[in-house]
Amino acid sequence: MPSSIRLHKTIGVRVGPVQVGGGAPVVVQSMTMTDTADAAATARQCIELAEAGSEMVRVTVNVPEAAAAVPEIKRRLLDAGVTAPLIGDFHYNGHLLLTRFPDCAEALDKYRINPGNVGTGKRRDEQFATICKVARDRNKPVRIGVNGGSLNQELVVAKMQENTDRALGHTSEDIINECMVLSAVQSTGLALESGLRKDQIIISCKTSRPRDLIAVYRELARRTDQPLHLGLTEAGMGMKGLVWSASAIGVLLHEGIGDTIRVSLTPRPGGDRREEVHAACEILQALGLRSFSPSVTACPGCGRTTSSTFQELAERTQDYIRARMPEWKTAYEGVETMTLAVMGCVVNGPGESKAANIGISLPGTGEAPNCPVFIDGQHYTTLRGTYDELAEAFRTLVDDYVARTYARKRPLPVNP
Repeated sequence: MPSSIRLHKTIGVRVGPVQVGGGAPVVVQSMTMTDTADAAATARQCIELAEAGSEMVRVTVNVPEAAAAVPEIKRRLLDAGVTAPLIGDFHYNGHLLLTRFPDCAEALDKYRINPGNVGTGKRRDEQFATICKVARDRNKPVRIGVNGGSLNQELVVAKMQENTDRALGHTSEDIINECMVLSAVQSTGLALESGLRKDQIIISCKTSRPRDLIAVYRELARRTDQPLHLGLTEAGMGMKGLVWSASAIGVLLHEGIGDTIRVSLTPRPGGDRREEVHAACEILQALGLRSFSPSVTACPGCGRTTSSTFQELAERTQDYIRARMPEWKTAYEGVETMTLAVMGCVVNGPGESKAANIGISLPGTGEAPNCPVFIDGQHYTTLRGTYDELAEAFRTLVDDYVARTYARKRPLPVNP
């Protein structure tokens, strides 16, 4: 790709205390899946997402009861010490809710508008402009969020007809992608005409197919200097959702395209919404763009590692780090850059352990029951014992390393 794409420059937009674009680090965001009218449950999930690493949190504002609950949600977040911006997601009736519930409009840090879901014909432009004017009057930013599944059908029909009349030979996929970009660019123009400044507008054009997402955002990067929000609109569940999101978002971020991201995973029934936050953080960390949490290297296992001990220890170590990070990141400067290794046999175990800040090499099948531990490249000790004893001893070594290596920012909270 041309260097102008890889070095895509965008305007900075302030969203509460967070800057999006303008050279700022790529921002992670997520969205609640609670009933927004239930202020307590929604605030609780917002807090969980923020503590997991979501730097902006979005809630659905779809009915009057949801709009009425937003100020209480914001109060609960601030009372809990959470300053992550609260974003309102509007479809169909945002112009009504934002004007009829001024406390909601004021409490939100940003409004998300889908230009395909604000009405039809003349009313579409009027209702879109109404939301923009509320944002203008309250000095709030907006995200113009185009979705492939809810495009302005008048625009799509017109482009399809043009393709037929002029025998352009474009595929329906090409036309949808073109319409997404056009909708975003035209809606940005209308937002500016409605009184918004360029530093109040973020754009997204989401589709559910990685190849289309890459094509659309490359074109957006050529046509606008507004900050861009990346993500598949519906990534899917589990492994599929993770792989598809990473394949598209990773390519674009590597080309310098994208200022904020969300990994839209479908959770299992009763699943943990924070998984999508962890996924977004891992994508940025894998590309070397951000550091959110110490990374754990672990081998995949083979015929030399018939015991599951190293797998259990790797998982337990990862869980322990995530549990401790809300405290560590407020107490220790730079702890998020720490690297750990939990390896399963002598082939790569010592080498990978030496390359990490702190690493342990467990014995493979038929190896002596010794577990050498390396700290900053040097052999530090050798652990032996049951799995629980190993896990406890390694955790203690990790705690000790953090305490003596990273600069203290303030006293560490006492563990319950």
